[in-house]
Amino acid sequence: MTDQVLFSVNKNGVATITLNRPKALNSISYEMIGPISQKLKEWEMDDQIHLVIIKGAGTKGLCAGGDIKTLYEARLHDSALQKAEQFFEDEFQLDMLVYKFPKPIVACLDGFVMGGGVGLTYGASHRIVTERTKWAMPEMNIGFFPDVGSAYFLNKAPGYIGRYLALTASVIKAPDVLYINAAEFYMTSEKLNALLTHIEQVDWHAKDIHTSLTELINDYSELPTTESELSSFQSNIDRHFSYYTVEEIIHSLEKDASHFATHTKETMLSKSPFSLKITLKQFIDGEEKTLEECFATDLVLAKNFLKHEDFFEGIRSVVIDKDQNPQYKYKQLEDVSDEVVNSFFSLLRS
Repeated sequence: MTDQVLFSVNKNGVATITLNRPKALNSISYEMIGPISQKLKEWEMDDQIHLVIIKGAGTKGLCAGGDIKTLYEARLHDSALQKAEQFFEDEFQLDMLVYKFPKPIVACLDGFVMGGGVGLTYGASHRIVTERTKWAMPEMNIGFFPDVGSAYFLNKAPGYIGRYLALTASVIKAPDVLYINAAEFYMTSEKLNALLTHIEQVDWHAKDIHTSLTELINDYSELPTTESELSSFQSNIDRHFSYYTVEEIIHSLEKDASHFATHTKETMLSKSPFSLKITLKQFIDGEEKTLEECFATDLVLAKNFLKHEDFFEGIRSVVIDKDQNPQYKYKQLEDVSDEVVNSFFSLLRS
């Protein structure tokens, strides 16, 4: 068992998963996925366990995403590619386990919650944000696409905010996370720690778990001190992001002289043109798909990106060399044809 993730169970029926890579912002490694999946399957069948807590070690965050450096190695040889493909298969299966877990899961979305961290906890029954929450699907920054079922859950955000968050990789805070229905509860990080202590002290063996847990969390919850910024931009986002091509979205933003539109256009044009077009199609198609279908599409896309040079160039520029100057093969939106985009939604041959 790896010490990259810690498990505990107390006498009151509370099981805890602690992602334990604080120096790496608790990013999810391949070695963590198997043990977490195994424990959830065990705990699902254990009548002595009534609820599960998922949290991150340290003070920086729950989880800043997947272990990107491991994926970068996939470009080197076939065995690394196979391991990277297996990472995505196992990660998506774990995320599905959380969605379908029959007992309450309390997800502590404190600090950084990004990418794989969002995927791991989105299906949890009780999701708590704090004043320190920094939530994002940031894959667009490395020439990738928002995976972990995001075309399913972000399409459920109000209006076209899901497309906006996916295509801009914007980082949002607690009021916005609540606004897009990615969490149910807000409290300070101090109160969250107090709540977790209280949860562990309650004897859950004789309780109506779901009702009692929700009432307890509500006792610690409050309203955020600030309003959602996304809500104030809702009409702008809906106007610009309702189009069916990236070019039309950019053109719409160009006609709007507001700071929001100008900044959004510049942000999008700084991303990989290839990733922008793949992601928009992913989200348009995902509107009619089930969660399982969205995960299946994500797996196809992930495997294809693992053979795509712009993905590795994106990782190089952000994570490896950190020069923030990717030299993408597809430099302009017009370089990415519909034919190439459509082909990416079926498994490509090596």
